[in-house]
Amino acid sequence: MDRHDLVRWLKVTGTAQGRRSARSAWRRRRADAVGLPRRGAERARVPGPALGAEPQPGGGVVRFARSSLRVRVAVGGAVFCGWDGAEPEPSYALAGPCPEADARAVLEPDTDGGWRVVSERLLVAVSRHGAVEVRTPGGLVLRRDLPPRWWEPVSGDSGGRAEGARGAETETGAGGADERGAPERGAGEGGASSVGARWVQRSEVAADARFFGLGGRASGPRLRDGSYRLWNTDPGGAVEPGDDPLYITMPVQLVVADAGTHLVFHDNPWDGRVRLREGEEGAGSGHDRPGTCELRMDGGPLRYWVVAGTPARVLHGWTALTGSPALPPRWALGHHHARWGFGSADEVRRVVAGYRERGLPLSAVHLDIDHFRDHRVFTVDTDRFPDLPGLAAELRADGVRLVSIIDPGVKAEPGEAVYDSGSAVGAFVRDARGREVRGVVWPGEAVFPDFTDPRVRKWWGELYAERLAQGFSGVWHDMNEPVSFAAFGEPTLPRSARHVLEGRGGDHREAHNVYALTMARAGYEGLRELRPQERPFLFSRSGWAGMQRYGGSWSGDLTTGWPGLRASLSLVMGLGLCGVPYSGPDTGGFTGSPSPELYLRWFQLASWFPLFRTHSAIWAGRREPWEFGPEVLEHAAGALRERERLMPYFETLARLAQLTGAPYVRPLWWSAPRDRALRDCEDAFLLGDALLVAPVLRRGGTRRAVRLPRGRWYDTTTGTAYEGPGQVLLDAPLSRIPVLARAGAVFPVTGPDGGVELEVWAPAPGRTGSGLVMAGGGDGWERPTLERFNSRLTDGRVVVERQGADEVGYPVRVRGAAGSP
Repeated sequence: MDRHDLVRWLKVTGTAQGRRSARSAWRRRRADAVGLPRRGAERARVPGPALGAEPQPGGGVVRFARSSLRVRVAVGGAVFCGWDGAEPEPSYALAGPCPEADARAVLEPDTDGGWRVVSERLLVAVSRHGAVEVRTPGGLVLRRDLPPRWWEPVSGDSGGRAEGARGAETETGAGGADERGAPERGAGEGGASSVGARWVQRSEVAADARFFGLGGRASGPRLRDGSYRLWNTDPGGAVEPGDDPLYITMPVQLVVADAGTHLVFHDNPWDGRVRLREGEEGAGSGHDRPGTCELRMDGGPLRYWVVAGTPARVLHGWTALTGSPALPPRWALGHHHARWGFGSADEVRRVVAGYRERGLPLSAVHLDIDHFRDHRVFTVDTDRFPDLPGLAAELRADGVRLVSIIDPGVKAEPGEAVYDSGSAVGAFVRDARGREVRGVVWPGEAVFPDFTDPRVRKWWGELYAERLAQGFSGVWHDMNEPVSFAAFGEPTLPRSARHVLEGRGGDHREAHNVYALTMARAGYEGLRELRPQERPFLFSRSGWAGMQRYGGSWSGDLTTGWPGLRASLSLVMGLGLCGVPYSGPDTGGFTGSPSPELYLRWFQLASWFPLFRTHSAIWAGRREPWEFGPEVLEHAAGALRERERLMPYFETLARLAQLTGAPYVRPLWWSAPRDRALRDCEDAFLLGDALLVAPVLRRGGTRRAVRLPRGRWYDTTTGTAYEGPGQVLLDAPLSRIPVLARAGAVFPVTGPDGGVELEVWAPAPGRTGSGLVMAGGGDGWERPTLERFNSRLTDGRVVVERQGADEVGYPVRVRGAAGSP
């Protein structure tokens, strides 16, 4: 028991819930002792020399003495590499069938005895010993993957093959073999079972490269030298920079360098660890030290995808592989108010009335676990909420929706409707002996649905009918890492717990990281079937690659403090670069009572995020803007009104994210990845292409330096024009944070009459600008027309034109040097 386990033990053992969590931890430990295979001596294995190659559509298979590598270029340019017979499917990340192979890509011999696959966008070179280089068509190396290494048991099927690798090191340790054994392979495809062996792959990138991604990381968005674990985890406390891992981990890296941008995704949900080290340039001496990445996995296949190009093209390619982001309904782009601790329906009414009386826009109120009966999912405490459907209808008449929390843990008690119906269909995760796995969460002893079973997803999705009947318009999934309270050890299910895994069968080592993803799929598909005329609204604390297909996320239990404020920006931007564009933090932090200044600065930042939500723990105090004094209320009201004015722009960004995968919140280097100063800037961001937002992230800050990309930028408050690239010092009084508009930008806003108008910022002399509009369409499935607009200066006057039309079609408001200040 380590120090953290001891502290947890001392905190909980004095309570009934704590004693249950202690018993649960002992049960988990015993289950794993029985249900997991013991690990003995292991041997390391490497591919060995190349023996030959077999051309196939899109590439081919290169055979080595002790392994094989399949390389296939897909239509669209994404490259798949699979070792030891690994195929692209089955996969929880891919949106559908594997994309077709690019028939133009060909496998041919290389000069050093290796092979290469030549395609339009990338060249993949495989050395005679198994190193893989991904190059641009011009020959620049984007990444070099060194020959991988596996560790396998000495005895049995895998051990026999390992004997052939004489001289390899012997190692014992955690990770590895599965009791189901390794599948047989033909000659040239021997090696690690996709389940049974753990492996390591080391890679090199350019010395100037910067790493981003790996899911939601509190430190970042740029990932510094260090170790990052791939295991979705509830940290069980106040999250701040440096805490790792957190709720959403993904083996998705975005690498940005002068040579180009590429994304690499290792399609393997097992527990693993990524070690990153940035490179060093030799100051022109030619002795650059490359950046390195080492990926170690406890099991599962060694297979990965590489997508290269501009950042926009990379995210578009990633979306093509893993699915378009779910489009939130329009109301979900407004302000949400939540708190763990709404005591009753009357308290909800008081809060909503407080917003209305002060003229503050409000789109949704979220009810946490305390609205359930004894914390039991799909129930209502009718003493405190005697007429929940009536409350929902009353609020909706004022334009406010209700959103419900949903946890996966089901109270394990006969007579409970959800438990009884789940037991009848065999819905719950079982142990190696076939018994229901019991854990402890808010309602007490609980069982957990196996969302990797299609039958269970169907059953669970049908349960959302109860939420809709209660008047809820959306849901948020919590505790779905999954969490089971534990006095010591991992607060999750036993690793030996059995899962269906779409019929393949397996255990929690493989299912853990995709548990929340499959729960989101169950909820999303259930809501679509139950209410087909409306787009579902769902967001989740945990997830995995591809989770954007079903909704977004929020940043979990961020600490209330300036470090938590900074972490919220890192998490939103990092998730966006992993293909999850809709996310946001608990404004004000989850754990404590923020000072008025901290609350206001957090509120101002969050008002520019896709998910704009206040939320806090039951002990952490209130989060209504008027609770922090008249000055904070005045300035928070200004942020709310600006968010409401920009709703058509947020709608457009949401629809563009669905079409292209481009996040709403983008790093400053998005359109200029070769600008090294922008690559290292982490305290500001672009909102779409038009706006640059520079939040205040430190106590007492009333001025701040802002790094500008190339071009002209206007301060949206003063109208002052600045030229980039470079750095400027801007005022940041308590009333606002600096926001700048790109010269020439055209974007939709809400006009004085409530309709859509175009805001246009004057182009610089001799330059033009542009913008897109996809506003409207309601909350259903109708898709508005994509409208493109251009702006230019003619004789000192700003001219706006709509492509393909004689009329602009909207009122136009010009701002900047050539327009009104």
